[in-house]
Amino acid sequence: MANNKLDMSDLTAALSAEDRAGLVNSLKDKLQNLAGHDSVVLENLTPAVRKRVEVLREIQSEHDELEAKFFEERAALELKYQKLYEPLYVKRYDIVNGVVEVDGLKDNSATDQADGNSKEEKGVPEFWLTAMKTNEILAEEISERDEDALKYLKDIKWCRIDDPKGFKLEFFFDTNPYFKNSVLTKVYHMIDEDEPILEKAIGTNIEWLPGKCLTQKILKKKPKKGSKNAKPITKTEDCESFFNFFNPPPVPEDADDLDEEEAEELQNRMEQDYDIGSTIRDEIIPHAVSWFTGEAAEDDESDGIGEDDDEEISDEDEDEEMDDDEDDEDDDDELEEESKSKRKTKQKGSISNGATGENGEKPPECKQQ
Repeated sequence: MANNKLDMSDLTAALSAEDRAGLVNSLKDKLQNLAGHDSVVLENLTPAVRKRVEVLREIQSEHDELEAKFFEERAALELKYQKLYEPLYVKRYDIVNGVVEVDGLKDNSATDQADGNSKEEKGVPEFWLTAMKTNEILAEEISERDEDALKYLKDIKWCRIDDPKGFKLEFFFDTNPYFKNSVLTKVYHMIDEDEPILEKAIGTNIEWLPGKCLTQKILKKKPKKGSKNAKPITKTEDCESFFNFFNPPPVPEDADDLDEEEAEELQNRMEQDYDIGSTIRDEIIPHAVSWFTGEAAEDDESDGIGEDDDEEISDEDEDEEMDDDEDDEDDDDELEEESKSKRKTKQKGSISNGATGENGEKPPECKQQ
């Protein structure tokens, strides 16, 4: 347990003095950027209130310096525990990929081989594919064509990068019939890790084997009748695939090159791309077995049960209100029919008694609708 003790010297050494100053200055810059807007507010205040606000801003500045230290120590803590997690991830890798056998199965494996039953699967087949498909965000990205390639995925790792700030994902693949790469990487460069604000993402150029590219599909079209070219026309089109994740949207150096619609589309694609990457980093890698078994998905569903119940209740209430309205309409229809029936009866009685009513007055003329 002594090795797990938090050493403050490690915390201060985790970031350079320049990095620590950068965190503080970054927060101050954010405040200064808002200063133009704040000055309008301050000008409309009385001198006494303005003085109090100035003191509050000094307090805020002290808070921001403490917050910068918090970010610094948090980064050091994450680094420390990342190192503590690593041996566990190595053990997981060995079991998933059949490098080692777990206790209690070693003797059984030897017995099976002696009996000629050597076809037993090693490790945990399709471990990462199943874990990723169980996650709602990632499941939307994985097509049926992707699944066979993702069965060769042996491990996923991530690490922080410092220059520039951000993180890197690494996907380790066994030899497969789809591409030559043994490792596919995705790097995220962050403007601000704590917001977070993504500057850009860089993926791997996948070396697809002939006819095996999963991000494109080849369409063959028969030539028109009477055409001199009797060969079918082939056309290549981009298609949906998880492996598009390694080809993120390019970010132009000058944002003025994009119109408003293009800029909004790029922002949406970048946000979606970061959402996928952060999900793999924060959920899949640390809790892979829980996603494989489905326990993590159940936890996600249980978190949203209250909201679902509220929606169901509101739907039921709405149905009841609609039923009540329909009942009221039925009642009104019955009353109207009954009223019409009584009027018809009176009119018939009046006609049978002659041309006048009970008071000797001529009844109203009965018009057929």
